[in-house]
Amino acid sequence: MVGDASGWGFGVSNWPNGKTFKAGDVLEFKYNRPNHDVAVVDKEGYEACYVADDAQVFETGVDLLALQQGHNYFVCGFPGHCNNGMKIAATAT
Repeated sequence: MVGDASGWGFGVSNWPNGKTFKAGDVLEFKYNRPNHDVAVVDKEGYEACYVADDAQVFETGVDLLALQQGHNYFVCGFPGHCNNGMKIAATAT
């Protein structure tokens, strides 16, 4: 589960550090649905905290997302949340 017991929230950007991921591993994003979401972005979107109009955005509060081989980037699309550390980058082998 992303963010461990705290779930998907502010300050999770370091959560992947030291973890090993493989393509197909499923990340569970648990969060308070009216206040957050999970957007799949590219590296530029991750660095700039920008969610493109055509980005996949999940809003269930319990989202299960499989990692693709290579770099995977996720941010919260709510204004200011990504800039406050609600984003992760995970590399899957």
